[in-house]
Amino acid sequence: MTRRSIPDEVGILGILLVVALVLGTISPNFRTGGNLEVLLLNGAVVALLALGQTFVLLTGGIDLSTGSNLCLTGMIAALAMRSGMNWWLAALVAIAVGVGVGLVNGFLIHYLNLPPFIATFSMFGVAGALPKILTGAASVTVADPNFAFLGRGSFLQIPTPVLMVAIAAAAFMVLLHRTPTGVHIYAFGGNSETARLAGINNARVTLFVYAVSGGCAALAGIVTTSRLMVGYPSAGSGNELFYSIAAAVVGGVSLFGGVGKISGALLGAILIATVTNGMNVVGVESFWQPLVIGVIILAGVSLDTYRRKLSTADVGRRLLGRPADRTASKPAEPTPVAG
Repeated sequence: MTRRSIPDEVGILGILLVVALVLGTISPNFRTGGNLEVLLLNGAVVALLALGQTFVLLTGGIDLSTGSNLCLTGMIAALAMRSGMNWWLAALVAIAVGVGVGLVNGFLIHYLNLPPFIATFSMFGVAGALPKILTGAASVTVADPNFAFLGRGSFLQIPTPVLMVAIAAAAFMVLLHRTPTGVHIYAFGGNSETARLAGINNARVTLFVYAVSGGCAALAGIVTTSRLMVGYPSAGSGNELFYSIAAAVVGGVSLFGGVGKISGALLGAILIATVTNGMNVVGVESFWQPLVIGVIILAGVSLDTYRRKLSTADVGRRLLGRPADRTASKPAEPTPVAG
């Protein structure tokens, strides 16, 4: 009898419910509608970054430039509007810049053979410095009130940032699980050389996933600037990068590539947002928050490593013709011959 595997999302969902229950019990303010809205709005930025980070992690890479890209694109949108550009056109320009940053990352990694850590860490410095250079490290106020719709508005009583996350997540799920591009991404993450020999264009996959990450960072930068109605040259320099990685890893996305789902990363982002929001509501000092997130990342990576070891051992047993576990079917006993 074949056993049904339990989806990884069930575990993260259970942890999320337990954390929410504990925080709601400790502080009644956590359960208020106003705090729930704040949680979702703050979580939307983390979720957008985590969705983009998921694509990169699925190929075995990593994007350390997301926080700086958030800052750069938010400032580009503010500067574009200050020059007289329409708010929606300024948002499109910011998205194009974010995608461009991602494409540069992909180019450095594939064509110059730079390790993803080095390439994206270098871009972290470049993209983080450009807003300060462009503005002299000064803030840029957004004068167009219509721009606030992207960060503060709502559609059918759903906050715009939450709606953006929902649309992006749905589109990415279809892309990863219903299109050849998704198959190529998972194959590349499983074994890039095998994928190349199978005819997959590794250059195209690398450029695509980093472009997606850059685009998602741009959306997060637009939402951040829209909520504040100010472009800050230091935006994104906090914990956003670590939150995006933690959300994806805790949600079941492997740091080694080839394993993970958008739904898991989304639940991971909600968990990270719930934990950080709960600590603020309960009154935990801010310097404790990186410690908690660090522990969450450590736990997620440890579980991922342990899962890979089990998977490798299971493959080895199958290759040797041994049952993968104790529940595997036993050889049929010989049928007695009638005397």
